[in-house]
This record gives sequence, structure tokens and C-alpha cells, in this order.
Amino acid sequence: MDIISYLNENHAHLFYLMAGISFVIELTILGLSGPLLFFALASVLTGILIRLNILSGWESECFTVGLLSGIIAWVLWKPMKRFQNSGGGADTSSDMIGKKVPSSNEITHEKGSIRFSGIDWSARLSSDCHETSLAANSSCIITGVNGNIMLVKPAP
Repeated sequence: MDIISYLNENHAHLFYLMAGISFVIELTILGLSGPLLFFALASVLTGILIRLNILSGWESECFTVGLLSGIIAWVLWKPMKRFQNSGGGADTSSDMIGKKVPSSNEITHEKGSIRFSGIDWSARLSSDCHETSLAANSSCIITGVNGNIMLVKPAP
């Protein structure tokens, strides 16, 4: 028996196969952005409905995948965006974090600069700092990095 006739006789397995391929593409290439995830979940549910003999016939099966994809996307869109936009904890991505450096000029919660390794870097006070400003030539500690802006707090 060849693969085409097998899948033609076992529709549920075809939908499981499509779900598996969609999951792999979603997780490896798209990075959990959503569209194929919704399609994959709909394909799995359609395969289950076919296996339970609730669905039969290509037309109803394809319609069910489309309908379930839309419903799943509508239900999971906001939770997925919240998950993707949630913080990942403390920023430890830079070896500059924790270094004690001098401020080049006054640093506030909006702007300022520090001197590190012979270069002036844009800086601002971190959100957990209760000070309103830090004077020029004061010592501060780098607590995080936001793009190319160093987040600092006064050194003890």
C-alpha cells in the first residue's frame, strides 16, 4: 500500500501529520508566533473528531479545520501575546551589569550618560531607583541594559 492511498483511507492520520509538520515549522522557524500553532491545534482536534467518527468526508473535515483554527486563534490570541511580551526576569545579558562606573553628566529617569571603558554611554536611572537624579561625576552601578541605554542606580 502506498502512502497516498493510506492517507486517503485514514484521514485522521493525515490531519495528525499536518499538525506535526505545522508544530515543527512553528517552533523551529516562526518561533511560536501563532498562525501555524492555531492550525496545528485545529488539525489535532479534527483528527480526534474523525477518529471518534463524528466527522467524515473531506469537505466537513476541511471546514472543521478552518473553523477550529479561527476559534482557537480568537481564544488564544491575547494569552499568547501576553506570554510573548512577558519579561524574562532579571537582565543578565551583559557583562557590564554590576560594574561601578562614574556618571558623565546628571542622570535622571529620562536621560543621562555614564563613562565606561573610555566611552560615554546613554543612561537613565532604573525604575526601582527612588532617587530623582544622580549628579555628574557620581559613582553608580549598572543594573540593566535596555537596548543601548544603561540602567543605573547610585552606588552605596
